[in-house]
Amino acid sequence: MLRSVVFAGLLAAAPAAFAQQAQTDGAISTQGGGSRSMRDLLSEGYEIKTSVPNGTKFIVFMQKDKSAYACEFVSLTKSRCGSIN
Repeated sequence: MLRSVVFAGLLAAAPAAFAQQAQTDGAISTQGGGSRSMRDLLSEGYEIKTSVPNGTKFIVFMQKDKSAYACEFVSLTKSRCGSIN
């Protein structure tokens, strides 16, 4: 039950996380924290909790303690992640 509530909250917050991101001069940035990669988050101990299809891409939700990120694959080898809390 708790897992489905957390997932629903993450799913609802994902569009807002990516709406905060802006592309400037070819670099992706996120308001108030900068874009992160899944590699960075995994190395810091974040865990993949779930993923959902988004057209031809996937949104991956990662969590560590009370901090969560939504990550989008830009290409097969690149991802960008934004904080959702």
